Amino acid sequence: MNPDDPLLKILACPLDKGPLHLLVQEPEDALYNPRLQRRYPIVDGIPQLLPSSGEQVTEDEHEELLLRISGGDPQTPGMTP
Repeated sequence: MNPDDPLLKILACPLDKGPLHLLVQEPEDALYNPRLQRRYPIVDGIPQLLPSSGEQVTEDEHEELLLRISGGDPQTPGMTP
């Protein structure tokens, strides 16, 4: 999955129905919900969006992911998926 994939515009978190952010990382990509601090894996290009597939991240991981999503500033409002 890449950041320009039109599928990203319609995918939503299965718990709060809000937008998700693509995380391009090794060994596999993931989708992230910063509101609930949950990460959903993408396996073989297929997002795993069952509530049970989500993984709660630690506060430290959350802060690091916010930095990546916002481009360096964790306080940037209006993060876009």
